[in-house]
Amino acid sequence: MTRLMILLYSVIGTALAGSGVVIALTTGHVTLTAILTTAALGAVLALPVSWWVARQLA
Repeated sequence: MTRLMILLYSVIGTALAGSGVVIALTTGHVTLTAILTTAALGAVLALPVSWWVARQLA
């Protein structure tokens, strides 16, 4: 299940981090700090999400 979680994290982490950046930019937060914060938040949020998805698939 760990391998599946790592593979899913590569996709889910990218998607959530990218979504966070898009949200930051569309709401007018164009500073580097805001962009990096939302990208990091999306990447951290992807860890439990990928674990949950891997558990549902395994």
